[in-house]
Amino acid sequence: MIIAIDGPSGAGKSTLGKMLAKKLGLLYIDTGAMYRAGGLAVIESGVPAADADKVTQVIRDSVIELVGTPDSLKILLNGRDVSHEIRTQEVASAASVVSTVSDVRKLMVKQQRRIGSNSECGAVLEGRDIGSVVFPKADHKFFLTARPEARARRRFAEDRAKGRDSTYEQTLREINERDERDVTRADSPLTIADDAKVIDTSELDLSEVLDQMLAAIGGRPDKG
Repeated sequence: MIIAIDGPSGAGKSTLGKMLAKKLGLLYIDTGAMYRAGGLAVIESGVPAADADKVTQVIRDSVIELVGTPDSLKILLNGRDVSHEIRTQEVASAASVVSTVSDVRKLMVKQQRRIGSNSECGAVLEGRDIGSVVFPKADHKFFLTARPEARARRRFAEDRAKGRDSTYEQTLREINERDERDVTRADSPLTIADDAKVIDTSELDLSEVLDQMLAAIGGRPDKG
């Protein structure tokens, strides 16, 4: 079973993807983390993010792997655990730019399809083009969204909890800028697949969203 979860930054895709994968015993694939690892590789290479050809070569030469369970997922870049390094704003910004390169997306999509298709148990993939491009024939598709202000509040709270220096206004601006890049890029822009179930998470807590997703799949959460 392949489950696709798409949506803009801060809508809850990663957290709910992990929860759903754990609940159903499926592999969890964080495609956003793969792009972040690619962004880190570009930063460390010294290649200008605006040079599409050189950026593509850096990604082609990089080995990006996801290992572990949903609760302890590790992102490896050329065999090095970069799970924490890729969570900085600098890397996030680089990933956002790198992800607009058409050839980079083709390389990533190929790898995501390979990982998902080779999983014996099935997989939950979350990102921005899973249901529309990576797995257009996924068994279940979800599009999680929320108002920019709600997403900014969540991201700001996460940053504060992790000791990152930021402000709500800066976080909101970054989310709006990311949204603009996601919907206007030429290759695989952020879109809602025709057969995706859309869930607005602005006023819902995680358990409520998870219940809706499980109901759509046909499995109800344990009540014990």
